[in-house]
Amino acid sequence: MSQELEYLSQQVALGRSSRRDFLGRAAALGLTAGAANALLASAAHAAGPRKGGTLKIGLQGGAATDSLDPALAANQLTFHVGRMWGEELVKLSPTGQLRPYLATEWRSSPDAKAWVFKIRNGVQFHNGKEMTPDDVVATMRRHSGPTAKSGALGIMRAVDSVSRDGDSVIFTLKDASADFPFLLTDYHLLIQPNGGNDDPKAAIGTGPYRIATFEPGVRVIGERFKNYWDTKTAAMPTRSRSRCSTTARRAPRHCKAVASTSSTASTRKWWS
Repeated sequence: MSQELEYLSQQVALGRSSRRDFLGRAAALGLTAGAANALLASAAHAAGPRKGGTLKIGLQGGAATDSLDPALAANQLTFHVGRMWGEELVKLSPTGQLRPYLATEWRSSPDAKAWVFKIRNGVQFHNGKEMTPDDVVATMRRHSGPTAKSGALGIMRAVDSVSRDGDSVIFTLKDASADFPFLLTDYHLLIQPNGGNDDPKAAIGTGPYRIATFEPGVRVIGERFKNYWDTKTAAMPTRSRSRCSTTARRAPRHCKAVASTSSTASTRKWWS
């Protein structure tokens, strides 16, 4: 039995068999779901990265009231979708370390009340416009203005002013903060052309996917952005299908999302 399951798990990892078929056979042979999934994970890790194949991810929490405006992101679905089409100045690594993203480097004044972020050159928005420090300034001001309705407003209230200085953006804080760069990893603070002031729901960003279709509470379809700047971690295009029932659409909180990934496909779809 052990050799058979090991062989079958390898076939799944190579894309020659489906996960469902493997789990069915594993159950028939008396293996628990937890043990079967652990065996699959080991096989996938051993196989290493490859082109092709499918990854299916279940999500819930989407609703008919969802918006592509990152300022209004409030559930698991909008969080994931936002970070496919948009990006922040910095990101957190899996180990909790800051990673440069749309900002290549940063430094603070001795009193930690002023922070300077150098903005990456050569980054293109999905509409073909090249990102500039002005877009960063406009984005931050949209999330901190007197009429802002942003989920990041609590963070941005600590900022006294945001301005451009050449290829850098300067944040002047009301009080000293040694952890300020970590706050800019907030998923609402996705950099948009002109800060998103022209159309915050357009979902035009610098991320690996561009939004092709958005049907709140039903589906989101994204296509790989060919001019994505980060070629080392370029997007894996994906396809997926909805498993939302009619009842689930009436009560979006119970609706699961199914997403699949493939490094040879051309689209990514997320269903809420």
